[in-house]
Amino acid sequence: MRLNQLETAAIANRMHRDGLCLSVGPFLVTVSGGVKGLPELLRQMYGETTVVATPDESLVDFHIRMGPGRGLRRWWRAQAVFDTDATPPFTPFPRDHAFALFEWGLNWCIAMQAHQYLMFHSAVLERNGKAVLLPAEPGSGKSTLCAALMLNGWRLLSDEFGLYRPESGLIHALPRPIPLKNESIEIIRKYSNKAVLGPVFEKTRKGDVAHLQPSKKSLLGSDQPARPAYVVFPRYIAGVEVLLHPFAKGRAFLKLSSNAFNYRLQGARGFDAVADLVDRCDTYYLEFSSLDEAVERLQRLFDEDEQDGVGGAATGQA
Repeated sequence: MRLNQLETAAIANRMHRDGLCLSVGPFLVTVSGGVKGLPELLRQMYGETTVVATPDESLVDFHIRMGPGRGLRRWWRAQAVFDTDATPPFTPFPRDHAFALFEWGLNWCIAMQAHQYLMFHSAVLERNGKAVLLPAEPGSGKSTLCAALMLNGWRLLSDEFGLYRPESGLIHALPRPIPLKNESIEIIRKYSNKAVLGPVFEKTRKGDVAHLQPSKKSLLGSDQPARPAYVVFPRYIAGVEVLLHPFAKGRAFLKLSSNAFNYRLQGARGFDAVADLVDRCDTYYLEFSSLDEAVERLQRLFDEDEQDGVGGAATGQA
């Protein structure tokens, strides 16, 4: 059953009783408790996600409880509280920011526990059976570019986590709402009439934030990993013409390893995994100011390599 096959009241009822269990990428996530407005946004943003009716509790990866504030905070300046395994890792948020708190809390759970993967802070998308990683620092335009690619038909694997499994050489899909910040919200709203955006959460710790619904194609493909073929380091610079050029493998290794949440924790496994990934992928640097030009250039890269029968072995020189 898909989440959007349940009415909002039924979702809220499950959360209040035994919990709502969702198959989010490779993880089973149980959400319990009740905060006003949260069931509606879960249904909107995770509509095509599979609901697991009677999960084996031993297989659930994350138990999340979203509850109201305690004491007077239930009514006066009402709050939302994120708990996992009876340990609240964050201070409460305003109640109307409950969905943003859920998203950040789930990010925290994955980053803290999913060490079977080497986890890159990277967007990942797939086209023509090949995946591209877009590792980048905050302010680089990563999420905005990721959103534009998805709205042009690319399959979203993740905007936040590149879940790389060294044993298989595959990246596992974790399609979730894309958090857009500040100016990016209106940019994407105007970019495509296909964009389905949730409410704007104003004055969060990261500024104004709104979430872009993943495409149906992305959510339905959440059980399909992809083989990485490209690593592209994007950077938005106002006024520049689009520029995509090869990036030296040694520099790519350093930048990619520094973008991994758990690289140091992985030890030799992490070193070997990054080295293997960089060796097998074409590595590039992308400067852009126009989303249309950046999307067109990346699509051309994939299409040209498809015609030439290559991809995944370029040696960067930058």
